[in-house]
Amino acid sequence: MADQQFTDAIALLKADHRKVEDLFEQFENARDSSRKQAIANKICTELKVHMMIEEEIFYPAFRGKIEDDTLDEAYVEHDGAKMLINDIMNSTADADFYDAKVTVLSEEIKHHVHEEEMPSEGMFAQCRKTDVDLVALRDEMAARKQELLDTAENGGLPPAKPRTVSLQPA
Repeated sequence: MADQQFTDAIALLKADHRKVEDLFEQFENARDSSRKQAIANKICTELKVHMMIEEEIFYPAFRGKIEDDTLDEAYVEHDGAKMLINDIMNSTADADFYDAKVTVLSEEIKHHVHEEEMPSEGMFAQCRKTDVDLVALRDEMAARKQELLDTAENGGLPPAKPRTVSLQPA
């Protein structure tokens, strides 16, 4: 049985948002490079899990029920974050631009969260107006999230894979 501490799928996602915001703040206040790296790795893992449950379960549940542009932009925003996440996770805290990359990731995530949580017109507001069962969706997402967190603890998740951004030259 999935963890029912969240009222619905949107509450689960918002809790993830708050957790990552707190981690970014911890990173900003950290002075020791090993502490910074540990926090950045935690941020990246949390974001990878969050993006996976959104892309595998949440977003598909609303395709055709909310504005397509809203979902399309979310996928593209995820891809920008994924590229930074992979770079951060393959680097060390003493590498050039490490702090800058984490800062830019934080700014991208703040923008993405704003787009999702914006009252009345944001993604979550649009989702609440549909007939999708947000409690059943919460249960499915919570179970998948736990599975991914277990995988992360037992050897790690694979690199984040962009879906919409091509890394090939035109």
